[in-house]
Amino acid sequence: MVESFKPSSSTGISSIAHKILSLKDRARIVNEWLKERLQRVLPEIMLREGFDMWIVAGREYNEDPVMLSLLPATMLSARRRTILLFTLKRDGSLERLVLSRYSIEGYYEAAWDPEKEDQYTCLARLVRERDPKCIGINISENFAFGDGLTHTEYLLLRKALGDEYMSRVRGAERLAVGWLEKRIKPEIDAYPGILEIAHTIIREAFSNNVIHPGITTTNDVVWWIRQTILELGLETWFHPTVDIQAPDQPPMKFGEKRKERRKLILPGDLIHCDVGIRYLGLCTDTQHNAYILKLGESDAPKGLKEALTVTNRLQDILLEEFEVGRTGNQILKAALEKAENEGIKGRIYTHPLGFHGHGAGPTIGLWDKQEGVPGRGDYPLYEDTCYSIELCTYNSIPEWNNLEIRMALEDDAVFTNNKMYWMNGRQEELYLVG
Repeated sequence: MVESFKPSSSTGISSIAHKILSLKDRARIVNEWLKERLQRVLPEIMLREGFDMWIVAGREYNEDPVMLSLLPATMLSARRRTILLFTLKRDGSLERLVLSRYSIEGYYEAAWDPEKEDQYTCLARLVRERDPKCIGINISENFAFGDGLTHTEYLLLRKALGDEYMSRVRGAERLAVGWLEKRIKPEIDAYPGILEIAHTIIREAFSNNVIHPGITTTNDVVWWIRQTILELGLETWFHPTVDIQAPDQPPMKFGEKRKERRKLILPGDLIHCDVGIRYLGLCTDTQHNAYILKLGESDAPKGLKEALTVTNRLQDILLEEFEVGRTGNQILKAALEKAENEGIKGRIYTHPLGFHGHGAGPTIGLWDKQEGVPGRGDYPLYEDTCYSIELCTYNSIPEWNNLEIRMALEDDAVFTNNKMYWMNGRQEELYLVG
């Protein structure tokens, strides 16, 4: 069985609002985490991937996607051109330098005097002095996270380093991904509380306090979610969605335009949401379901409840396949084969989670690639990484004239100590509205 952190039983936005920190306190925590990550995680990943130098360069508003994860919370962008230079020393410690007009005290040692030489001349000199054997730069065919070096920066770098040191350069794809996906213990400890916030928002959205059947539309609920996230001082990393399934509303096909579907929420509907927040630099991603009670009903139809149970079983099957060293494609294949043997019809499209919602790490299926994902799906599973367990099953509902519906779920889990844990529980019962 997959072990689970226990979610809070408290409900209502007021139960979480007081727990959300001020911007000042958030910055303090994020910066504490950054210092630990730079001191412990980055040297570990550089050693693992065989790099003794890593160059991360970017210009203001056109940053490498890795760069902002390497900067303190008060730096919301690169300044002019910012170049970070990491050198792994023989004793295992990490030298951290910044070449920029603006210093980053406490995190990086300033290494460039603009009055004496230009930036890339300075970088070339520093590289020659350290004489690295393997230099990582962010170019990658598979992962956007490892492909952040722009064409102009690459040309300037190549000119500055010359043939000798460019011959020692290779793509730092796995270094960039490894840095982004690895969670330290304080982040893992904090993640369940972040998810509690997200789950509480959804629980309130799928309640009588927000939904008035026959009056409220799916757009009303979507914008209530957006507004509530804003008023709590949080961010959403994508626009939420709310969809309807009912006897007159068969399941949406992947890629179908939502504007063509009924938006008014009525008794007897199954409604589904997809919501993601970002707090303390970490993202959540959740899909839950609610049933709108008809007059005289006190529970959802048995067929809908059984569909949820089947989908929970697919979650169990998937999480049982997580094992250090297995690739995303291997996990996907094993889980789908086991599900088929149990007569479960479904799809798996699970993704890593962390600094980004669709995060760095092994892709475990896409909705349109159930045979595996070349490149991103070939990346292996590592300890202390987080995932959004996103999937669906297809089930015939007897009470709806055997209409086949899609029961989609998404809850977030962490892989640590060679086990998968739900970080704030998962949906095992439908929310009831009415």
